Amino acid sequence: MNQFLRNLTPTQQVATLFVIVFGILAIASTAAFLMSFRQQSRDDAWHAELKDLRQLLRTSVYMVAVFWIAWVMGPAVANTLFALLSFFALREFITLSPTRRGDHRSLVLAFFVVLPIQFWLVATRRFDLFTVFVPVYVFFALPLASALAGDTQRFLERNAKLQWGIVVCIYGLSHVPALLLLDFRNYEDKGAFLVFFLVFVVQSCMVVQHVLTRRLKRPPSIPQVSGSFNWHTWLLGMVLGSLVGGLMSFITPFKPGQAVAMAFVACAAGSMGHLVMKALKRDRGVTAWGARGVAVTGANGLLDRVDALCFAAPIFFHSARWYFGV
Repeated sequence: MNQFLRNLTPTQQVATLFVIVFGILAIASTAAFLMSFRQQSRDDAWHAELKDLRQLLRTSVYMVAVFWIAWVMGPAVANTLFALLSFFALREFITLSPTRRGDHRSLVLAFFVVLPIQFWLVATRRFDLFTVFVPVYVFFALPLASALAGDTQRFLERNAKLQWGIVVCIYGLSHVPALLLLDFRNYEDKGAFLVFFLVFVVQSCMVVQHVLTRRLKRPPSIPQVSGSFNWHTWLLGMVLGSLVGGLMSFITPFKPGQAVAMAFVACAAGSMGHLVMKALKRDRGVTAWGARGVAVTGANGLLDRVDALCFAAPIFFHSARWYFGV
């Protein structure tokens, strides 16, 4: 099987990956659908877990479909799709951070100037400028735009919220299509594998951590922030995510030991980023998004789906670029 995959072209290898992933999701979705017919009327917890599983599978299908479309249509379309995701994620973030009239100029700059320029820098492979554009130039320009509006009420807080939203939703997400354009030696046209590796190891870590916390009934370590975060189960999730990364080294330009290390870095950044975003939601009075929570945003909980990726992608990208000199 391994020899068969090696004989395929890079395009055929990536296509095979998507076929396998869609097949696994189809089997899992069918199994979950059939399980819903079981008579478990007395076990409400079982029904709740099955509902969560089916929702997770639907979300996974949507995400894989987006990645598949991005890969099929080429880097330009992939960059555009992630720019749209970034736009809606930032829109959702801003709805949780009340603004004033004096912020309108900064908001226009963020949505219609900063975001397009950041993704244009990705598309043109200007990685040196791409890495400093937001944390240097944008961070100086946005407060200036707010100051020119003449509104000083809660000036520092308002600008900090907008800058933080730009870092997470624009700067963080822009590193995902950037991974598609990294040039590793003898690894041409296989950037989709890197994105898949990143997403899979981070999600594996977080799902294991969440499931073990519920199954082992571990008390939350930081209940003020998260009701499902426990240091012991987090460590187990980190270990499993890192081992999964090592097993997937054959689809990456990394050796097994390097893959374990890169997976560990990605899992740590993603899981800690998810915890930070939970703290943000608690601060804004939103403990859950979607059907079970308070629907306060227009993107229906998009940040819940990509928050870990927003933190993991830039750390993973810069770690790979620095260590491998690409």
